[in-house]
Amino acid sequence: MTTTAPAPSDAATEQAWLTRLLLNPGNRQVQHDIRDAADLHRRIMKLVPDGLGDSPRAHAGVLFRLDTDGAGPPVLLIQTRVAPDTGRLPAGYAQAQTRDMRTMLTSLRPGLPVRYRLLGNAVRRCGPNSTVGKWKQVIPLHGDDADQWWAARAAAAGLDLHTVLSEPADALTAWHQRDGGSGPQSPVRGRERQGEAIRVAHSATRFEGAATVRDPDALRNALLHGIGRSKSYGCGLLSLAPGGSGA
Repeated sequence: MTTTAPAPSDAATEQAWLTRLLLNPGNRQVQHDIRDAADLHRRIMKLVPDGLGDSPRAHAGVLFRLDTDGAGPPVLLIQTRVAPDTGRLPAGYAQAQTRDMRTMLTSLRPGLPVRYRLLGNAVRRCGPNSTVGKWKQVIPLHGDDADQWWAARAAAAGLDLHTVLSEPADALTAWHQRDGGSGPQSPVRGRERQGEAIRVAHSATRFEGAATVRDPDALRNALLHGIGRSKSYGCGLLSLAPGGSGA
């Protein structure tokens, strides 16, 4: 089943669409894409219009996250600022549902309790006097350091955190041609060469918990533009759900 979201209107309200793909794990193209974050990114970009310039992901507002729990088929969440066309997916690739996010974006208010989820590329760049790496080298963060990274970005995103459950996620592996043709380089955990391709592993940490909305405008900006680095490889999509005792 595929769905095509309606075309954008001229309303001043910020628009975005959230597409949920229930992937078919028996489909060979799915199996290929989930092994290579660069190929998955290319697949997702086929859902938005062509001709978006030098930074098509940013122009289309594409953010995505692959959720796997081992208990069922993987779920791919894709957020876009233009209407996606899931009819461009290969036959048998996934079951697709697309929702307009305007109601959620306009309902944010101070004091609103929410649940959140983020797959973040928690890293820091070394300074000239760093003892843990070379100047400007990007170092993945873990444990309390990763939690502090998220706490700072959550505050900037207008969220007051109440609980944080964090755990390291599998590295997002992407294969790049030596000429960089498969996409922009981002902070990495490791590299290795195989023939003409370079394997790049982007570190990721999953954050979940409860929070309260403090600044709706800052939160809308974070929702629409993402948080942190490695957005082209599946990091940065902030998901919200209603909070409260029944969440």
